[in-house]
Amino acid sequence: MSVELKGMKTSREYAGSSFSGYLMLLVLLLLIVLVVWDFTSNLPPSGATKFDKLLFLGLLMGPLLASIFVAAGFFMIQPNQATVLTLFGEYKGTERTEGLRWVWPWIGRKKISARAHNIHSERVKINDKRGNPIEIACNVVWRVADTAQASFDVDDYKQFVNIQIEAGLRTVGSRHPYDDFENEEVTLRGSGDVVNHELLVELNDRLKVAGILVDEAGLTHLAYAPEIAGAMLRRQQADAVIAARQKVVIGAVGMVEDALAKLANDGIVDLDDERKAAMVSNLMVVLCGDREASPVVNAGSLY
Repeated sequence: MSVELKGMKTSREYAGSSFSGYLMLLVLLLLIVLVVWDFTSNLPPSGATKFDKLLFLGLLMGPLLASIFVAAGFFMIQPNQATVLTLFGEYKGTERTEGLRWVWPWIGRKKISARAHNIHSERVKINDKRGNPIEIACNVVWRVADTAQASFDVDDYKQFVNIQIEAGLRTVGSRHPYDDFENEEVTLRGSGDVVNHELLVELNDRLKVAGILVDEAGLTHLAYAPEIAGAMLRRQQADAVIAARQKVVIGAVGMVEDALAKLANDGIVDLDDERKAAMVSNLMVVLCGDREASPVVNAGSLY
């Protein structure tokens, strides 16, 4: 039922023992009928002795107390719900059978939902791997997998889940930079699948002590903190302009190479090195310039 884990006694869920509530409901109905019959058939007359009255009460109290005893043991389990059974503080198993159930009245019963819970965390302000302040939030889908651990190994498993979600989010968020302008490593903005998987593994590792299983975890908000958002936006814009310029220059060089090769192969014109350099310069200016070029018609000789 329990093992020692890092110096703490950890509970383990096992099936509890209970009876069919429908059978016990039939017993309760029979006891109620017996109480009614006993009351109507054995009711002493007005002139009965004190002994006869005490005997009547004694005969009536038996089935009445039995009815109360049986009625106190009923409980109901809905789909995806479990009931933890305890006897004077000792764990006696978990009942997951749906429907009307019955246990001895002195058995403690605590219902726990095994349904999926959805939590959208608050925005947390942390520092990424490079020390930049960022705001981050996530959505987590979790459920209780081990009712014994959720009941006995943590004080309040729902509050425990909320705290560990924030702690796991801080841990994963600080492992990676918000963005990598060289595209050489995992980033929070550009590697969503990797980060979400890391968050799922981190939360499952943190919450297993409470018997909680995380089915899904993913970032829902990611942004630079307001105090640096403007500066980082300008940096992103500058990097985007540089990247675009690099592509334009590479494309222009290829176009110039093709033009020179085409002229040479077709024998259209024979250019010396100086004329080739001038042509390359003119083409690069035209192709890489921000504005449209104004053509100049040369009416004289090429040389």
